[in-house]
Amino acid sequence: MSDYKQLVVQLLDTVQLNEIEPDVFEGKSFDYVGKRIFGGQVLAQAIMAAAHTLDQDKPCHSLHGYFLRSGNINQSVIYRVRRLRDGRSLSAREVTAVQRKQDQQGNVIEQVVFTMMASFGLMEGGLDYQEEMPAYPPPEDLESEQSLKEHHVGDVPEPLRQRFMRPRHVEIKPVKPRNPVVPEPMPPKQANWLRIPELGEQPVAIQQALLAFSSDYYLVGTGLMPHGISFMTKGLQAASIDHSMHFHRPFDINDWLLYDMWCDTTSHSRGLNHGQFWQDGNLVATVQQEGLMRLRGS
Repeated sequence: MSDYKQLVVQLLDTVQLNEIEPDVFEGKSFDYVGKRIFGGQVLAQAIMAAAHTLDQDKPCHSLHGYFLRSGNINQSVIYRVRRLRDGRSLSAREVTAVQRKQDQQGNVIEQVVFTMMASFGLMEGGLDYQEEMPAYPPPEDLESEQSLKEHHVGDVPEPLRQRFMRPRHVEIKPVKPRNPVVPEPMPPKQANWLRIPELGEQPVAIQQALLAFSSDYYLVGTGLMPHGISFMTKGLQAASIDHSMHFHRPFDINDWLLYDMWCDTTSHSRGLNHGQFWQDGNLVATVQQEGLMRLRGS
């Protein structure tokens, strides 16, 4: 098995939840970004938990989630799904994600790490409009993120180099690469091509879960760009606060999608970031996320 295929297997393992009681599911935690659970993991697993409770196979069309605490990668996550409504066309679900820990007296307590509302609906015909897909260089003309890291690894402090060079589970090609170690101030707009090329044919729920997973890469960093800082800037505390997503049209994450991102404003140690996913000229999903971006001592 190729190294990348092993990463894809781990991704699929991430979204394969275990139902431990009716409408309650358990998801494994993995080290995607460090000791804290990657927000994309929780998003993907929450979508899968909600989808498992549908009596009718309906794709998700919108979700709104809040990251309430940083999760521990050494513990699984429990997802409790509440069935709010099942209509002929729309179904609504509330998902609460918790992790268990022991207090100082040895009692097991639960902490809510994430909560989400999601709506699922059948795809049907009707009025159809979208703007034109932005024009960017195609992915075959661009260097991969993994290859670009080779240009900067010498500037990364020795203790961080191994993690810096770890390959992603999602193949990414930045349209306009930015120096992650010594960034310069620039307008808060960036775009990436991305795909999971060896995923194979998968149900819509898994495709949507993995697109949500992928949407958490780079988005918070968009708000850092006008300030000339990056995730490697000393003293930076950055995290996702909330995440919303709307799915508009079918897509296949095995093939290249354009992820176009921009930031409207940063203030009070927060930045509001937006993104659009495009494939074959079609707008397939829209993302919005507010991120924490606090410089310690500022």
